[in-house]
Amino acid sequence: MLFQEKKKIEKQTDDLKKSDPFADPNHASDNAAVDTDVREQVGHDTIEAEIKALQRRLNDIELALSKMLKGKYGICERCGNPIPIARLKVLPEARYDVDCEKKLRR
Repeated sequence: MLFQEKKKIEKQTDDLKKSDPFADPNHASDNAAVDTDVREQVGHDTIEAEIKALQRRLNDIELALSKMLKGKYGICERCGNPIPIARLKVLPEARYDVDCEKKLRR
């Protein structure tokens, strides 16, 4: 599942980068109207935020894959207890069990 998610996120990131209005080589010299510039800026900012969120998830997935190699996958980083399989099925890159996740979010 982690490998599939990694590929999916990499594809989503590539697609977002291609759809970024600032990726257009003519963007800087197109002399667009102000409202077009604003729409392009908002589109760019939205895409940048989505890419950052995907990158954070990709980093978590890569960390989970490295934990597999070390035999530490599925172990809570905070308390050291096993992360329930049901949680890993929903969030395979989970770093914490539910109790520790709740404590960290407070």
